Amino acid sequence: MPAVFLGVRHHSPACARLVADTVRRLRPAYVLVEGPADLNGRLDELALGHDLPIAVFGHYRDAERTATTWAPLCDHSPEWVALQEGRAAGAEVLFVDLPSWHPAFALRANRYADAEARYAEATARLCERFGTGSVDALWDGLFEVAPPEGLAERLDAYFDLVRGDAEADEGDRAREAYMADWVRAVLAEAGTATVLVVTGGFHTPALRTLAARPAEAPGRPALPAPPPGAVCGSFLVPYSFRQLDAFAGYQSGMPSPAYYQWLWEDGPEAAADHLRRSVVARLRRRRHPVSTADLVAAAALTGGLAALRGHPVPSRTDVLDGLVGALVKDDLTQPLPWSERAPLAPGSHPVVVEMVAAGSGTRTGRLHPDTPAPPLVHDAAARLAAIGATGTRPLTCDLTTEDGLTASRTLHRLRVLGVPGRHRTAGPAHGADPVTTERWEAGPEAGRDAALIEAGAYGATLDEAAATVLAERARTTGSADAGLAALLFDTVLCGATALTDRLLTTLTATVARHPDPGALGAVLATALGLWRHDRVYGTARSPLLAAVLEGAVSRILWLVEGAHGRSGADPARLAALAAVREALRHAPEQLTATPADTAALALRITRDPHAPADLRGAAHGLHLTLATTATPTAAALNAAGDPRTPAGPRAAGAPSPLDLPTAALNAAGDPRSLGDWLGGLFALAREEVTADSGDGSLLAVLDSVLAELTDAEFLIALPALRQAFAWFPPRERERIARRLIERRGLRGSGRGLLRTTADPLHLAAARALEENVTALLDRHGLRSTR
Repeated sequence: MPAVFLGVRHHSPACARLVADTVRRLRPAYVLVEGPADLNGRLDELALGHDLPIAVFGHYRDAERTATTWAPLCDHSPEWVALQEGRAAGAEVLFVDLPSWHPAFALRANRYADAEARYAEATARLCERFGTGSVDALWDGLFEVAPPEGLAERLDAYFDLVRGDAEADEGDRAREAYMADWVRAVLAEAGTATVLVVTGGFHTPALRTLAARPAEAPGRPALPAPPPGAVCGSFLVPYSFRQLDAFAGYQSGMPSPAYYQWLWEDGPEAAADHLRRSVVARLRRRRHPVSTADLVAAAALTGGLAALRGHPVPSRTDVLDGLVGALVKDDLTQPLPWSERAPLAPGSHPVVVEMVAAGSGTRTGRLHPDTPAPPLVHDAAARLAAIGATGTRPLTCDLTTEDGLTASRTLHRLRVLGVPGRHRTAGPAHGADPVTTERWEAGPEAGRDAALIEAGAYGATLDEAAATVLAERARTTGSADAGLAALLFDTVLCGATALTDRLLTTLTATVARHPDPGALGAVLATALGLWRHDRVYGTARSPLLAAVLEGAVSRILWLVEGAHGRSGADPARLAALAAVREALRHAPEQLTATPADTAALALRITRDPHAPADLRGAAHGLHLTLATTATPTAAALNAAGDPRTPAGPRAAGAPSPLDLPTAALNAAGDPRSLGDWLGGLFALAREEVTADSGDGSLLAVLDSVLAELTDAEFLIALPALRQAFAWFPPRERERIARRLIERRGLRGSGRGLLRTTADPLHLAAARALEENVTALLDRHGLRSTR
């Protein structure tokens, strides 16, 4: 007897009912289901009595690739119903798809994501023909709220149309060939017995064709073997309606899964009522007014829309559109997400946000206690019990003790694995941070079990799994990635000693070609702090850290000397130069660059009229801090590219007795670059340039320069000036304000001068507007005389 094929949509209640009715009617001897064939020997795990939704989590890891996939199952998943009803009918139930680690799944995270984009054109034509805005609304009208008579025939016609002549990708072709091998083999075994095949509707037309061809080899197809050295496997994990929701980005999910759960349990009319009441309850809990009149209007709109769209009972979109029409009184600036099957856009109306949340639901699955779990789950439980982190009390770790360091490493390993439950509220923030204690607070544990099971893909113990994840981060962090410093510090915090050495070796090679001085500066600051100060984690004076220092300093200096162009102040680049300064101060013996060489390089940058203004200011500050005497150079004359500054012998290279205040005076030649130049200077030599408080100090000259700017020039310079002075901590800014008051012979509080009733930029812009209006009135003789 030929196989009976049922093409279904994943997580569709209508398809789930069809599967249940078909199994009860046909009583097949075999039920073949789209699912990972490597789980066939463990299907009893699915019958333990879980609270759905759950998912089959598959993982794969080798030296080149790490992949994870999920096959979600809920009460109304046709695959789940096929498993349960098939077992109840006495059939042999088998998964017949490739295992999750197979290369066919290399580009997808979800087994049931059938790449609907390939038949989007066909569904778009259907949507236009039936006057619906999305494929979900089309589906509901054709199948979920339609009468059940003729459902199988309608599904066949629908999937034949949407598949059409579309060519499946290489991965789906491999999957369909493997599933067809299973169908042919089981048909040969079944003789005259019935074989039911339940797969995604996209695959059904191809499977019918492929299964009719002669078998290439007798017997059931073998399970593909993973490559040598690869680690792979499958486990059951808890899942949630939120993860199933298409509005949250799940490609093959049904949007509003709570609605479809109600539809599965109570039918379409009750589901519409549940959805309406759930939306209203959420809005009222958030104190959004929903009156009885609003509910009457919403019910009337819903009924009218259902009738207009030809639905025998209101569908999900009928209910949602009716509620929007009655409850949203403002203009909508974003399309409704159910009108185009899109995630919520930023700025969505609050009522729409609550409607999407109500349809999504809050249900989270739970595995039966007897469900097998990867070794990591048991190792993590034992480690947490050993350090006393199983309750809700905060945990304090003294990093100077062996027990405290062990507890810290355990919790950091869970953190890098993404396992919820504990979060750090205090502790060292970087390698130079002198803090030696950490405080970890207990937090929500929702999703903890699933996260631990999924993390089990990386290793059997916490230290092994964390080291694998960190190694993966090291492998995938590109040379232009700014996360190198965080990766280095995380590796140290987790105590991954062997990985630390490998990572430092990798970093040494990476920094030699890194294009971003800002990211290099973060790596340099972290490595320098660990090299100088770390006695807790055992990395102080590490030769590998010294190699990172040398490579980062050389690369940063090479990059900044070649930087050209006009740009605003770049705080990351300035911080990188500050890190170079600190390395020259505290680890000069580890560096090829000497303070004298670096001072000479800084001098060249200050003279380069094409270098960014902030970089020229920073180079001036770097030269100032490294020079044996505080004698600035003629390069300061060109600090901001002042076209009024004549070229001469001093600009050619010889040092000059020109002082720093004069450099600032020349920087004011272009108000657009003055603030950027000062920002660079303050970032590198804040203490040096503010130490003198006399009339010839930088502060005094800057005060005079700013006083001479026109209002228009001051407005141009103001944003960058504010950014420049942000390099000063609040106490130093207060001291500067007090000195400015004293220069004017006034009395008052520096702190009060820093506090304004409005943003200074707004005040300055308001003053400029008033002056422009006054000038316009004067031009036309309209201003009254005083």
